[in-house]
Amino acid sequence: MKTLKNHTLIYDNECPMCNIYSKGFIKCGMLDENGREAFTDLSFENKDLIDFNRAKNEIALVDHEKNTVIYGLDSLLLIIGNSFPKLEKIARIQPLYWFFKKMYSFVSCNRKQIIPSKNDDTETACVPDFNLKYRLAYIAFVVIFSGYILSIFSSKLGLNLTQNFWREFAICCGQIVWQTLVLKTYLKEKIWNYLGNMMTVSLIGTLLLIPALFLNLNANTSVIYFGIVVFVMFSEHLRRSRILKLNLLPTISWIVFRITVLAILIWMNL
Repeated sequence: MKTLKNHTLIYDNECPMCNIYSKGFIKCGMLDENGREAFTDLSFENKDLIDFNRAKNEIALVDHEKNTVIYGLDSLLLIIGNSFPKLEKIARIQPLYWFFKKMYSFVSCNRKQIIPSKNDDTETACVPDFNLKYRLAYIAFVVIFSGYILSIFSSKLGLNLTQNFWREFAICCGQIVWQTLVLKTYLKEKIWNYLGNMMTVSLIGTLLLIPALFLNLNANTSVIYFGIVVFVMFSEHLRRSRILKLNLLPTISWIVFRITVLAILIWMNL
């Protein structure tokens, strides 16, 4: 690997994803040992150079020779391109560059909903600005993906349920509408932050169901497996509510909706 010298990557030390890939750059030799700096522990030199608000949304890379800063996807491409010039050249071809830039923004704008931190409400926290477009895109992605996987898995539960994407899609959308109506007054400005975290809980549950699709489970075992997944989701929902400094109301409302839907499905298919 070719080391990009005299550069410092300003990473979000409260974000596990940022921690992993920035540390990976150093371990691989793509950045030198002092090639990254935590956003919450900025040196005076770097603090004067970077656009503080922009760096919350797009990871900043400081060039100490030119005293310049580049942000977001361009900073990552510069690091990667220093070792793999052809990869950078390919990634900068339109429309690939446009696609990667959108994907970068999609992940960056939702990273605190994907993996929240208890320190996200501090003044020095590296929290991206709220972007309604990317939040809605994240919610839509999880709803569609979860609806598809659940439609396949539900037929294994022995409840006489057929594979029906639109049924599961409606249930996922119903959860969002239910929580919004029940919790809007309580959550106030936290509503979009909560909904993003709730969708991540759904995404975790969906990912945990995927292995069961490749196993030859009978109805009883499938129900037990599903129960374990729901318990994991319940625990994660509770944990994230604590991080958001919420009481038990969101979790209780979340459980009530799921129990109600399950009861209706069982009643309709008796």
